[in-house]
Amino acid sequence: MEDQDLPGVLVSGFEGPSGICKDHVGELQKYFNLITMQDLLENKTQVGPKIQAAYIWNRKPAIDQELLQSLPALKIVANAGAGLDHLDLKLIASFGVKVANTPQAVSSPTADMGMALLLAAARRVVEGHQLATSPDTKSFSTNWLGQEVTGSTLGIIGMGSIGYKVAQRARAFEMNILYHNRKRRKSEEEEAVGATYCERLDDLLQRSDFVMLAMSLTPQTQRLIGRRELRLMKPTAILVNIGRGLLVDQDALVEALQTGVIGAAALDVSYPEPLPRDHPLLKLKNVTLTPHIGSATHQARWQMMENLIGSILASLNGLPIPNEVLLK
Repeated sequence: MEDQDLPGVLVSGFEGPSGICKDHVGELQKYFNLITMQDLLENKTQVGPKIQAAYIWNRKPAIDQELLQSLPALKIVANAGAGLDHLDLKLIASFGVKVANTPQAVSSPTADMGMALLLAAARRVVEGHQLATSPDTKSFSTNWLGQEVTGSTLGIIGMGSIGYKVAQRARAFEMNILYHNRKRRKSEEEEAVGATYCERLDDLLQRSDFVMLAMSLTPQTQRLIGRRELRLMKPTAILVNIGRGLLVDQDALVEALQTGVIGAAALDVSYPEPLPRDHPLLKLKNVTLTPHIGSATHQARWQMMENLIGSILASLNGLPIPNEVLLK
């Protein structure tokens, strides 16, 4: 039963791939009157003024000018996850609306996923599983080989909270760690994980056995890795992307993988998602693909929800907003 006295919060819905987590609904309803996009579309005049916050889950509902104009009482857009490329921050701010996200909740599980993909690609885990379970397999070849991870060089592009946690995990594998970032980390932070700063991206690409993308998508980083950058990498190198699909020129990546410019790729993200079923990346043996599940753990998703609740309540009560996103 909805409590009309609770603050109205807009959600995408309760069903389908864009719906909020079913396990979270009961907890959210302790604090908010949840109003779906369908409710709003059916009665904008009556429902719109009741909505004080938008709860963005899996990038939905989409926040555009038309929606903002229909929500005169909106105070905050609370976004699950760290990425903000789907939000027009300047547009939202022009309506006097705050934005918050959940970077701490996603950093550890996404870093775990980055290492899982790196290991899976290096040791050809998916291919190995297919070989081991194939009804046509009669023997295992001693010449079926992968790449050593221990002692190799990892280049991390994007040394924010996720990239730094990747470095912490990589150190346990005795990896040599290079990183490229918009801002250099403090010397004590570098020393703690044994990381070396590369001011030039080209230096990192040329020296790394593994290149991991752990950065946000912005106009400046879109297609950061293209044909030229791939050709700078070692022919045995493996590209790992846990950021956003558009960080990479996918056509150039397909070409590089098909022609041996690089050894392999492990991707938790693509563009679009999912890829068309006839996309060439789906047919290559030297590609490991997962369905954008970097933060997809029960614990992380629950923490994301708790963080969003905290940010919304703070906003509605005029308190400092945890994880508020400020315009730069």
